[in-house]
Amino acid sequence: MPSPGKHHSNLKSKMVFKDRDGLGAYTADPFAHERVIFNNDTSVIIQDMFPKSSVHLLVLPKSKRNLLHPFVAFEDPELLADIKVEVERAKKMVANELRRKYGKLSKSEQPRIQARDADEPPDVLPPGRDWMKEIITGIHAVPSMNHLHVHVMSREMYSDHLKRSAHYNSFHTPFLVPLEKFPLAKDDPIRLVGHGPWHTVDLVCWRCKRNFGNKMAKFKVHLAEEHDEWKKE
Repeated sequence: MPSPGKHHSNLKSKMVFKDRDGLGAYTADPFAHERVIFNNDTSVIIQDMFPKSSVHLLVLPKSKRNLLHPFVAFEDPELLADIKVEVERAKKMVANELRRKYGKLSKSEQPRIQARDADEPPDVLPPGRDWMKEIITGIHAVPSMNHLHVHVMSREMYSDHLKRSAHYNSFHTPFLVPLEKFPLAKDDPIRLVGHGPWHTVDLVCWRCKRNFGNKMAKFKVHLAEEHDEWKKE
């Protein structure tokens, strides 16, 4: 006979979360999903199923307000405070993964690597590259999924899942609203961002600011080139 806890977990796993409700599965039963990399009483952190950069995490609050639009949900000071703590946790995870993936290729990381690998390494390693500066975070003004989620990701936008201009512009225009902006005033113009033509604006490189208009294929080639240079910094 299964234990009550096991039975409870089985019930959760049978709940159906489809389409725009898909993220609800991770907060309903975090232990059933390999994409979950952190879980506590307030939030779940997962790897994005369709990452738009080389490291892309989502922070999912477990709050009962997690089906509200983020503009409304983050009017709750307790929820906002909790999610900021978990976003900082996720940022450290992303920074560590960037260091693991690209550290050996990064010029500014070399003093740290050399000190770490020395015959007599110092008690305190040099800081190396500041990978935290390579991270962007925020919510979409018009979320594509119903459950509240915060994006925490590397900013270089290098991914096979980056296929349309809207994929890029949703992270490198004001459509991505950082948590520092919350709570929003009732008349804050950010509330109107989602009604603007953000998805049709020109594609502008995050690194060199070159404008590619609407030429996505050419832009993706450029992003790959920028990625190669960026990871060497």
